[in-house]
Amino acid sequence: MNSEWAGSPLASLLAAALIAGCAGLPSQQDRSATHALAPSDDSPLGRAVLPHTREHPGLTGVVAMSDGRVAFGVRASLARSAARSIDIQTFIWHPDSTGTLMFEEVLSAAERGVRVRLLLDDLNLAGTGMDPTLALLASNPNLELRLYNPFVDRASLALGYLGDFTRLNHRMHNKSFTVDNVVSVVGGRNIADEYFEIGKMGLVDLDVVVAGDAVRQVSAEFDLFWNSASAYPAASIIGGVSPEPREALARRAQAIRDDPDSAKYADAIAHSDLAEALLAGTARAEWTTARLVHDDPAKTLASEDRKDLLLLPKLVEAFGRPAKSLDLISPYFVPGDAGTQALAALVQRGVQVRVLTNSLASTDVKSVQSGYLKHRDALLRAGVQIFELKPDASSIEHRAREIGHGSKAGLHAKTYTVDGRAIFVGSFNLDPRSARLNTEMGLVIDSAILARHLSSAVDAAYPGLAYRVTIGPDGDPRWEDGSGKVYATDPDTGWFERAVVIIGSWLPIEWML
Repeated sequence: MNSEWAGSPLASLLAAALIAGCAGLPSQQDRSATHALAPSDDSPLGRAVLPHTREHPGLTGVVAMSDGRVAFGVRASLARSAARSIDIQTFIWHPDSTGTLMFEEVLSAAERGVRVRLLLDDLNLAGTGMDPTLALLASNPNLELRLYNPFVDRASLALGYLGDFTRLNHRMHNKSFTVDNVVSVVGGRNIADEYFEIGKMGLVDLDVVVAGDAVRQVSAEFDLFWNSASAYPAASIIGGVSPEPREALARRAQAIRDDPDSAKYADAIAHSDLAEALLAGTARAEWTTARLVHDDPAKTLASEDRKDLLLLPKLVEAFGRPAKSLDLISPYFVPGDAGTQALAALVQRGVQVRVLTNSLASTDVKSVQSGYLKHRDALLRAGVQIFELKPDASSIEHRAREIGHGSKAGLHAKTYTVDGRAIFVGSFNLDPRSARLNTEMGLVIDSAILARHLSSAVDAAYPGLAYRVTIGPDGDPRWEDGSGKVYATDPDTGWFERAVVIIGSWLPIEWML
């Protein structure tokens, strides 16, 4: 080997990647299987909710949450009320204001004897410096932390990907939050400021709080992933890391509560009518049928494309064939050739198809726009109605001003409705990554009420929240903002930003988006 090459930075990088790839994951031989605890009346939630559950056997009580402050307040209140168990599954958990406060809540619950199980995807943990906090959590005997599809090299995601790209490119995108096996929260929100509308970007999202039969289904899904081959006890991955001192986490949480801006936010969530109603047993839920659809965790390690492991066919089956209307809200919308043809065929059959997605200016993942761009014109010409969220969407701007933050709006909700009779709420984006690479979950809820609310949201999106995208006389897309102004290029963007997205659309990367 050439000595100059052997000593080069590239050679060192490749050697490090090879070592990281060969290091391998630890054995799962000593890992114990655990399962959800049975619900009990011997808890505040049990006493408040279980009588209603028994009055509606086989049904699910549903309450929707579109306000991010309420969504965080409900989670915090549920964690504080927990008497037996907390099970949380999520893709992202940041050490920011809401993430730190939630770490404090779950650790406090464990300290008072509640069994806590946290199943966190490792993509947003490895290489972030969070391992000492994770080690602190895992050190409590009542709190078990498992990392899903973890990185062996904790210092560098890049080296991990170089050494084991095929495995690490598959992520767990599922989100659920279950307390005492009595109440669950399911939807699109991760545990981070932007998902609760605090910080530089406020993401419009949707959760549902459920009781009854859906909680049983969510707990079974959690157990399936918790005991899967890809869920590793945190100690086996970060065993050599010194835990953050308990008092350090407590100080960080208190500093957040003492901060004037955070105090306004804390006050907004402390007086959540929904949280109080849940604990009083007076929440006005709609009792209906609901079906949880989810990927099989075997999808993460599958070496071939097995449709029997995928959520998408189950979602199509659960929804049934649209006869009149299909409304799709998806922040990352990359339908691909097959999806474009399918939506066009629905329009040909007389089905009204409407899509609300992010504009280039509002999206938090610019690369996804490259895949969307490839199919937008064909969808518009086929008669699909497309609306793109404005970065200054009025409703989220109003809520941000209420709590003293200037937030840029972005869309993060993944929800769909068919014929005004059923609605999906969950983590599944209409893109190849959700369909083929990540694991996903969500509820298909038979509810004309929720479906009507969703359709009304799409109805009202233009012009207050979204641009209407159409094909102009010149055959190119144009954006209408409702004031009479028409844009020939993506509004509120620069030429370089648009050029990067166009160049990305020429590359063979759509399968990863």
